[in-house]
Amino acid sequence: MSGLVNTLMIVAVVAIVIVRQFRARAINTDRRWWLLPVILAVVALPEPGILDAHHRTESAALLAVELLTGLAIGAGWAWTTRIWTAPDGVVWTKSTKASVAVWAVGLGLRVGLYAVGAGLGVHQDSAALMLGLAGTLLVRGGILVWRAQSLDATSRRRPAWKESV
Repeated sequence: MSGLVNTLMIVAVVAIVIVRQFRARAINTDRRWWLLPVILAVVALPEPGILDAHHRTESAALLAVELLTGLAIGAGWAWTTRIWTAPDGVVWTKSTKASVAVWAVGLGLRVGLYAVGAGLGVHQDSAALMLGLAGTLLVRGGILVWRAQSLDATSRRRPAWKESV
């Protein structure tokens, strides 16, 4: 896939994800939350430009840092997302202002990584960014599902006498 198509796909996914996450929405722990990140990774991995042929070591190091950054952003985003159980037992989530800060820091880190790569003369393909985004979404989804299941399990274990107090 061309770099332009990858970039457009990244922008579309980020826009959809951000818009959806800043509205309160029910979280379904049974749904395939991992599917979108896997699709992004499958699209990104076979790209020939994921590593610069002339700077393999540097581009591999930048890719590793991009992936670690993506994982950290995903974890930060998941832990700054508000999660609660409604009276009907449905678990809801909504990103917070702290989540915006996590996104801003992540964007700054990614711009910094790009600048470092450009300074080293490393050609950077959009596939690396797509792979980092896949990691972000995978970690965030996994942590949110885990938190939702923990919250749901906690509310089920609550004794009936505590409900009436």
